[in-house]
Amino acid sequence: MVLLAAAALVLAGCGGQGGTSGTASGTASAAKVTVEWWNISTTEPLKSFWAQKVKEYQAAHPNVTIKNVPIENEAFKAKLSTVAQSGKTPDLYSTWGGGVLKQQIDAGLVKDLSSEAATWIADFTPAALQAYQFDRKTYAIPTDIGMVGFWYNKSLFTKAGISEPPATWTAFLEDVTKLKNAGVTPIALAGKEKWPGHYYWAYLAMRVAGLDALKQAAIDDDFTKPDFVAAGTHLKELVDLQPFQKGFLGAGYSTPDGQAATMGNGKAAMELMGQWAPVVEKDSGKGLGKDLGFFGFPAVDGGKGSTGDVFGGGGGYAVGVNAPPAAVDFLKYISQKDVHRAAVETGALLPVLKGEEEAVKDPNLAVVAQTLAGATGFQLYLDQAYPPAVGQEVNDSVAALIAGAKTPDQVAKAITETAKSE
Repeated sequence: MVLLAAAALVLAGCGGQGGTSGTASGTASAAKVTVEWWNISTTEPLKSFWAQKVKEYQAAHPNVTIKNVPIENEAFKAKLSTVAQSGKTPDLYSTWGGGVLKQQIDAGLVKDLSSEAATWIADFTPAALQAYQFDRKTYAIPTDIGMVGFWYNKSLFTKAGISEPPATWTAFLEDVTKLKNAGVTPIALAGKEKWPGHYYWAYLAMRVAGLDALKQAAIDDDFTKPDFVAAGTHLKELVDLQPFQKGFLGAGYSTPDGQAATMGNGKAAMELMGQWAPVVEKDSGKGLGKDLGFFGFPAVDGGKGSTGDVFGGGGGYAVGVNAPPAAVDFLKYISQKDVHRAAVETGALLPVLKGEEEAVKDPNLAVVAQTLAGATGFQLYLDQAYPPAVGQEVNDSVAALIAGAKTPDQVAKAITETAKSE
């Protein structure tokens, strides 16, 4: 009975880690616990914002240490893949959902949050949760949602005599030529990192083949159909115009001489990027202020896809299956309405909680939010929607096409071969 009583006291002390967030839930005698949190918030304002929230949480939970580990996007993917292959994950870590998360779930690495988070999952919009739910269970909590589109420099468009954003792919290519003739670099691209390049092929596949074709390809593993080859052909039309900045094949995304800085410093007219682009442009470069504009990916003549269909995704956090209860409690804390609303107000995130829309103050981000609200369809990033090996092949093969090392047909065949081998 003495042992049972002692055990009950220990359990009561540990259970305090899962108590009401924002209040001191432990005691001086509670066991010390460390939660390792891998995230991709390496740029401002989120880097400092989350660091402050960690301090606030630890002050209220003196027995808990949150080991905050911001990791650059590509390095994060590689590092997480390595540890996952060894059968481990961090206690709390960034995820984009989709096929990559599903593979981790199937390997038994991810905690099912359906029960523990049932009361606060209801605060999220269904669209925000979609990428993290499988078989009616929730395996991650969203923190951001958005879409990819073209961010452009209004003054450079004016310099080239372009009065409005292009509505069709043909008009887009014509504008690229106008920009070049005006001595302006049309597009900034992080060729070294590959994932930004896959946005072009993915969007073109959406516009030419349509969303249903992409969904079917996930079932029959066949990307050799004419519409997928045509997507590559249209991308080659762009590549042949040599629209990217000098040295783009070796350029990173958020580095001082990378894609975001090139755009943010006014050295390129456009970049195809997600809703975080304005923040990274300002963090890596100077930022464009009122000269920055946004437009959706144009239509392709004769294509089966709708211009109302958008491509993108969000970010969320998954909890490792062996993580301590404090990991879920900290996730609950940063998902609270007041905390997340404050994160949205920084301009670095878009709403995932119901009723947050008015917190979006930036006019360009408001356009993104409005576009998302009226979207006719949604496609998750292909390097996340499909199994990891397939997503990586999409990135690699599209990068090879952009570099002139593969033809559109070879891209389609390479992705298909990888998909069928999975």
